[in-house]
Amino acid sequence: MNAAEYNDFCHALAHTTHVNQWGGADVWKIGGKVFAIGWFDEDTHPAITFKVSEIAYEMLRDAPGLRPAPYLASRGMKWIQHYDEPGLSDPQLEEFLAESYRIVSLGLTKKLQRELGLNQATPAAKL
Repeated sequence: MNAAEYNDFCHALAHTTHVNQWGGADVWKIGGKVFAIGWFDEDTHPAITFKVSEIAYEMLRDAPGLRPAPYLASRGMKWIQHYDEPGLSDPQLEEFLAESYRIVSLGLTKKLQRELGLNQATPAAKL
């Protein structure tokens, strides 16, 4: 996944915002909270960082091309960095980015979730 594909995918998720920070990283947020960080340098493999569930963290942390995200994982947070081959395929990476978005959105206040129309349960139909 290159920078344009990464940014296009994250931009397509509802209510996301993009900032360039931390030395040129493409940082994507939902409700002001980070869900994806991408570093793209012509001379190295892209490094894309995302939040995962505890189970996914255990499964991915030692996989080739993946590692616990520097700085974030060392503080007990469940973040993975895709940094080298073979890593994840683009479709797999998109799934994890979408899941990171969902996990982070669930941590927003209920008020903000309502304002953004996120995670709203549909009332059960009456029989």
